[in-house]
Amino acid sequence: MQFCEACGSMMHADGEAMVCSGCGRREPRDEERAAAFVSTEARTEGDVIETEEGAAFEGKPTTETTCERCGHGRAWYTIKQTGAADEPPTRFFKCRDCGHRWREYS
Repeated sequence: MQFCEACGSMMHADGEAMVCSGCGRREPRDEERAAAFVSTEARTEGDVIETEEGAAFEGKPTTETTCERCGHGRAWYTIKQTGAADEPPTRFFKCRDCGHRWREYS
C-alpha cells in the first residue's frame, strides 16, 4: 500500500499514476515499489486461498495434526477469515496421506 504524503490517505493506481483517495493528489507510480504488491489486476491462481472440495492443497504449508479418518500425522492447511473481523479465522486441512478434508474453528 502507498499512502499520500499530504494527507495520509491510502492511494490507488490509476494508469501510470498513484491517486490519493482522500485529497486527490497524484504522484508518479514507482514501478520498483509496485512490484512488491499484488493487485487484483495482476492476481494469479496461486494468490487465491482455495477451500472448495476440488481445491489443490499440494504445495501449501503443512502442519502436525492427526487426520480423523486415517490417523496420519501431517496435513496441508490454509487459513481463511470466514466470519466477522473480530472472530478467529477458520483453518482448512487436507490429509497428506488419504486426502481427507476438514476444518477447525479456533
